[in-house]
Amino acid sequence: MMSLAILTLSILPLLNTDATYRDPNQFGLAIATEVDRRSHGFGDLTADLTMILRNSRGQESRRRMRIQTLEVPDDGDRSLCVFIEPADIKDTALLTHTHRKTEDDQWLYLPALKRIKRISAANKSSSFVGSEFSYEDIAGQQLEKYTYRFLGQEVLDGNDCYVIERVPLDKRNSGYSRQKAWIDRSEYRIWKVEYFDRRGALLKTLCMRGYRLYNQRFWRPQIMEMVNHQTGKSTVLIWSEYRFGLGLKEDDLSTNALLRIK
Repeated sequence: MMSLAILTLSILPLLNTDATYRDPNQFGLAIATEVDRRSHGFGDLTADLTMILRNSRGQESRRRMRIQTLEVPDDGDRSLCVFIEPADIKDTALLTHTHRKTEDDQWLYLPALKRIKRISAANKSSSFVGSEFSYEDIAGQQLEKYTYRFLGQEVLDGNDCYVIERVPLDKRNSGYSRQKAWIDRSEYRIWKVEYFDRRGALLKTLCMRGYRLYNQRFWRPQIMEMVNHQTGKSTVLIWSEYRFGLGLKEDDLSTNALLRIK
């Protein structure tokens, strides 16, 4: 991490200029590093989520869940997502331990069977409970697991944005050949991501809206919409009731915690 920090400090003075850095790979990495830096440092948080699933005919179904997230020093985050409604999926839970340099760990708790199922790396491109978000998407994008390239600048919905490409290093298990992200130059918030499948065709687009500032430091979107261009399906996540600094511990987001869900 030290090398990334030094690189960021050396390039950050250029980030708010109109000049294109001479090495688009280093410039793309510097932008991604700044996004990562600004999104971390919150310690822990909880939030409520409403998931809206739409099929290709526009028919909707809804689910409610609660998520807890804990930052782990010198590693990734731990998160626990527990479904509250509807009844047929209540108490189903996904536990994710992300890691900066090794494969992420994910477990799915199935209350009807009282069973914990480990999600293998080979299955991380699979759909998360029938949504357009994969297990890979839910785990998030750790900085060290991609290469980056600066593609240019565009105005998106009134925001002056950097456009960067990120390519997963895990080419065997990732469901994507590459991703293209729009990041505003003022606060380094991600507004849009295009996901390309393993053949290089556009698969999905994620749009984030309604950013709000919490604790005078952390920007979080209120709405995340993932559209699958190949199936016509979409999934919307509506975030609410963000709460920070509740004193979560690592054991609160462990496999033992899955067995305590009621």
